[in-house]
This record gives sequence, C-alpha cells and structure tokens, in this order.
Amino acid sequence: MIAIDLSGKTAIVTGASQGLGACTAKLLAQAGANVVINYFHDPQGVNLTRAESVANGIGKQALLSAADVRDPAAVAAMFRQATANFGQVDIVVNNAGILRDRTIKKMTVAEWQEVMDTNLTGVFNVCKQAAETLADGGRIVNVSSIAAFHGFFGQSNYAAAKGGIVSLTKVLCRELAKRKITVNAVAPGVVLTEMGRTIPEAVRHEMLKSIPLGRFGEPEEIGKVILFLCSDLAAYITGQTIHVSGGWWV
Repeated sequence: MIAIDLSGKTAIVTGASQGLGACTAKLLAQAGANVVINYFHDPQGVNLTRAESVANGIGKQALLSAADVRDPAAVAAMFRQATANFGQVDIVVNNAGILRDRTIKKMTVAEWQEVMDTNLTGVFNVCKQAAETLADGGRIVNVSSIAAFHGFFGQSNYAAAKGGIVSLTKVLCRELAKRKITVNAVAPGVVLTEMGRTIPEAVRHEMLKSIPLGRFGEPEEIGKVILFLCSDLAAYITGQTIHVSGGWWV
C-alpha cells in the first residue's frame, strides 16, 4: 500500500474558508500536515465563520490566518504566524480567487483590476514570500483554470490572470529548483463549489457537452491531485500544469 504521509509538514492554503480551498486543507490535514487556513476578512464575518468551521473539523493541526493576498505585508505576517506556530513552512497552495465576469465591452477597469489583483498579483505576493520562507524540498501548487486555455466568453480578466499563473509557475520552478522546491499548477474544469454555482444553469448545460466524462468535477477530485503534487510521490514533477477537467480539451 502506498500512502501519502505529510506528518511534520506545514501547509498554507489561501482562500481556505470554503470550496476547493477548504477541501484541500482538510485533505492535507488528513495526510498529517499542519494547515494554515487563510481567509479574507469581510466586515460581516462570514469568511471567519466558515474558516472556523474548517479549522474545527481539522482540530489542533489547524491555524486560522486572516490575510488579504493582495497585500504583501499581510502575506508576510501570515508566513511569520505560520512559522511561529509550527516552526517552518513546507507547502503553499495558492487557491484564493474571485470572479467578475463580463464582456470586455462592458467590463469596467475596476472589474479587470479586482480580478488581476487577487488572482494573479495575490499569487505573486504569496510565491515571493514562499521563495524567501519555504524549507528546502518544499512544494508550491498554484490553482489555475481551464479558462486560461479555452478563453471562455466574458472571462477576459479571469482567463488572463489564470494564464499568468501558468507562466509564473514555469518561471518559478526554474528559480527554485536548486533548493529542490517544486512548483506546479492545477487547471480545474468546472467544479460546483460556491464559485462554480454562480455560473448560470443554461451555461452549465452547454458546458457539459464539452466534457467527455459527462459531469462536473467534485472538489475532492481536484484536492487529491493537489495532495499528490504536495507529496514525495511528485518529487520529479515541476513546472507543470495538470488539467483536472474530465477530459475537457477543445
């Protein structure tokens, strides 16, 4: 039996209060890792409540950290918090992201910038700090999207940001290779998380026609690929983008 054992490792998962991030945090913890549950602080406290629920489900291996990935100082503070509590950081999963879909004709500059700031600059901020903090032999996994490759209607901001993640991953894998830190990305298809459910029903119906397996993905199916990339089983994989999309490639 081949098992994934991350005992003694510490992982930071951004955007971990719900959806794919929450699922990934739980899987990493089940494999034995300490997990920093990152979330974005909102005035209503919704994200905190969700993050607390994730942390409670994990137990003493979990640490809550409110940090806006768009803010380099907040990201640095999150890494200091993780190191102070667990000794070092071994794994980083860049999952935080938002949608502001609109055709480019109707898209405002603010809507473009919001998505770029969170989905791409946020990943840069976390990767920059990870490059300075991660233990040798560490793992970085960035969550891209098949939107980067398909150019879905009304997603110029989202697709551009997710495409940037793919390119960033390729560059960073070279820069960190001498320290045996691997850097990979996953490109999920449509997954019916909270974000996925914002896609109109009629659009989802059309999307299904492009998926050979005939269904949307489950968060666990993406999370398990991330878990694999964080493990010793993936020690010779770096600079790659793994498509987890049910065969969606057109």
